[in-house]
Amino acid sequence: MTPSPRLLLTIDYESWFAPSRRYDFLAPEKRHTLDDGFSRDAIDPILEKFGDAKVSFYLVGELVEWYPELPQKIMDAGHEVGFHCQVHRPLNLVEDVELDLRHSVAWRKKYNVHGFRAPMINTVEGVYPLLEKNGFTYSSSLYAPTGTVIKKGNVLEIPASTLPLLGKPSSFHAPRRMDLPLVFGGEFPYGSSFMSGLFRKTVFKIIEKELKAGLSPVIFLHPYEIVSPANWPARFARDLLANPLLYPFTLNKSSFLHDLLRNFSTSTVEAYVSEANQ
Repeated sequence: MTPSPRLLLTIDYESWFAPSRRYDFLAPEKRHTLDDGFSRDAIDPILEKFGDAKVSFYLVGELVEWYPELPQKIMDAGHEVGFHCQVHRPLNLVEDVELDLRHSVAWRKKYNVHGFRAPMINTVEGVYPLLEKNGFTYSSSLYAPTGTVIKKGNVLEIPASTLPLLGKPSSFHAPRRMDLPLVFGGEFPYGSSFMSGLFRKTVFKIIEKELKAGLSPVIFLHPYEIVSPANWPARFARDLLANPLLYPFTLNKSSFLHDLLRNFSTSTVEAYVSEANQ
């Protein structure tokens, strides 16, 4: 069944330092100290902004260890809780994903988690059998044209949205991330908050056009783009100097979120997948 069109608005719920690779291998207690309560304190104002709209939150597992109330707050507000790895870092090996799944099994089972998103929307094909084995029904870990639904065994891949400018590709294999080959191949990855940071009006118009065409755009934002951390982005200055391409992720997109919620109907990805499977 082809689901009815809606905006699949998703939140990759990670700490403010997650875009930088500089903190990936710090001891967990040091990352906890670095977070300084941001991930705990941001959740209530973010949930308040959504009102009655329903979206999907993909949680980094160590945040659940630091702040166990996060999943329940999200579910109590009517949103979906998904999995965004245990520690936010590139997961280029199936063994790394398997390790994260083992470390997160207790809270994923408690909150009935069925959706997965790889960090940085970057995964490998070998992940899908592992996700199926661990009870996931869908992943959102590739970039592909809006409306693309890919069956990977018994797991559906619901990619973050791109706008194909040179014709729609015929096959979709992981990794399919936001990089130069994707862009030079003629796809505009408007589903990324990188693009909504730089081209807000353009992204809004694309979403509007895709919905009118009967498609369901998949886009994502991050908590630090909705509620700015203290001393932001000054506390991220060293990372910006090392990688200026991180700049769009430091922009506050709360007004963009407000415009989306005011103009478009949303649903969780889980609800979309359930409709697609009927």
